[in-house]
Amino acid sequence: MTIITRNTNQAMSLSALLLLMLTACQSTDKQAQTDGITIASEQRSPANIIAQAHKDDWRLVAADNILKITLPTGPVYVELNPLLAPGHVDNIKALAREGFYQGLNMYRFVEGFVAQGGDQGGKRKPVNGKKSIAAELFYTTSEALTITELGLDDGYAPRTGFLNGFAVAQSEDGKRTWQTHCPGTFAMARQNSADSGGSEFYFTLTAQRYLDLNTTVFGRVLAGMEHVQRLHRTPTAGQVFNPIVAVEVLADTQDKQRFMVFNTQSEAFRALIAARQNRPEAWFLHQANHTDVCAITVPVKAFTGD
Repeated sequence: MTIITRNTNQAMSLSALLLLMLTACQSTDKQAQTDGITIASEQRSPANIIAQAHKDDWRLVAADNILKITLPTGPVYVELNPLLAPGHVDNIKALAREGFYQGLNMYRFVEGFVAQGGDQGGKRKPVNGKKSIAAELFYTTSEALTITELGLDDGYAPRTGFLNGFAVAQSEDGKRTWQTHCPGTFAMARQNSADSGGSEFYFTLTAQRYLDLNTTVFGRVLAGMEHVQRLHRTPTAGQVFNPIVAVEVLADTQDKQRFMVFNTQSEAFRALIAARQNRPEAWFLHQANHTDVCAITVPVKAFTGD
C-alpha cells in the first residue's frame, strides 16, 4: 500500500510514514524515566518546580528543633534530626541550654573538609548535657523504612534518597538508615572509641561520604553556611581564634527567623529529582540521566514569624 502526497507524485510506504510519525512524536514528547519517575521533555525546570509548589509541598520546621549557632559574622541555623539520632539531639539541646559553648570556639578549619568546634581542651564539665554519649551511627527498624529513593547506583550505600528533608542512605533491606555527609551536614566528632563523641560538633564544607557510618550525623544547615565559610583558617596572634558567640535552641531566643523545608515525600520533590537528573533548560546540551544524593539540595524558605 502506498500514500501519494497532495502536491507531489512522490510515494511513501505506509510503514515509513508511521516510522516518521513515531519519531516526530518521540522528539516532541521525549520521556526521562528513572525509578518510576516519568517527566516529559517539556518538564519544568528545578526553579519552576520550587516556585510553583503548593503550600502542602512545604513543611514548617519547629523552632524547638533548630539550633542557632552564632559565629562572629552571623548566625548558622541547623535543623536537627531526632528520628535518626535522638540521643545526640537531646544532648546538644541540653548543652546549648546550659550555656556549655559560651566562650568556646571553632578551633579547627580544614579547607574543603570540615569546620569543627567545641571544647578543644576537654576541660569544661557539663551540668545537664554529657561530654560523650553512645554513638547513633544508624537507625534500625524492624521493617524497611520508606524513603524517597533515588534508585541509582551509589558507591557508598546500597540505597540512597531523602527522609524528612535529610539526605540519607540505607542498607540493602532498608532496615538500617543513616544521614549522609553532604555539604552542610552537622555531625559529632569523636576520638577512636565509637562512643567518645558528645559535645565536639562539625560542619562538612563539601561532601565527605567516606565518613558515613563512622560518626553520628544529626542535622543539616538550613541557612548561614556562608558564616562557616568565613571562619579564619589560621589563628592570629593576640586574638581568639573563631570564637563561638552563642549556641542556642531557636525556640528559646527572641529571634523570629523561621524556616519552611520542601517536603521530600511529595510528588513535587520527585519531579525535582527528575529535573535534576535531566535538566530541561535550553542551555543544557547534554542530559546525564543521573544524579546523586548530595547533588540534590532540599529547598528551604526563610521568613520572619512567631
